Amino acid sequence: MAELPNSLEDAIAQARTATQAAIADGYTRLQVELLFPELKLMEVAQQFLPTFTQYNDKLKVFFADAGSAGLARRDWTDVSFQITDIGTGRAASLESKVQPEDEIFLFIAPGSPEVPQLEKICAVIGDRPFVMLNPFLEDAGKIGIGYAARQTRIRFLSTIESCYYLRPVYEDVALFRCYPGLWEVLVENNGEYQKIAELPQKPSGDDLDLIIAKGQASTTTQGDTVAAVPGKKPSVFRGLQRFINALRN
Repeated sequence: MAELPNSLEDAIAQARTATQAAIADGYTRLQVELLFPELKLMEVAQQFLPTFTQYNDKLKVFFADAGSAGLARRDWTDVSFQITDIGTGRAASLESKVQPEDEIFLFIAPGSPEVPQLEKICAVIGDRPFVMLNPFLEDAGKIGIGYAARQTRIRFLSTIESCYYLRPVYEDVALFRCYPGLWEVLVENNGEYQKIAELPQKPSGDDLDLIIAKGQASTTTQGDTVAAVPGKKPSVFRGLQRFINALRN
């Protein structure tokens, strides 16, 4: 099984391998998430694109808006695939967005405002595979829409398989999943991240807090790790920055 990466390049390479494996196993609705601040998403996306080399011009890349798509067309030279935008906020022909010859699709950082159009595009895509890179869709059910629309969005999100996920959670804690492996909660102990839990599904926030508290408490006899204090969370920002620095080294 995959180990926690030592650099951002390693993480992207793992994400590429996990995505290819999931597609080979028949998954068609996938997402990849590398969730830490100061991430230059355009650079990450560019390094992630070799995942789809075999598809050549059969790949279509979507950005959330026309501005981001325009920047990508300017900066990504000599590419064989088409770059477009999801088309929120204006009349956008689905026929022009998804064409019969397209075989695979990459959505880069779609957000909650794009969900209605994203759902329509994915419906037209049908059984062809698509990948969402760092989507921001979790709060789609919280904005001012009716119950039926919220339920539709929840159902849409439930159809998507997370094939790669890397997120520093609290100080010295990371949540990690690399397909086909399970979800892992890791805690730093004496300079190394140790797995304290393995789960078949992504843990909720409350479940994660309980796992971390239990795992940290169990390591108090193994070096200088301090047990979690009930009701008190460690410093998020200090832990995040240390994790980011480690990835960049």
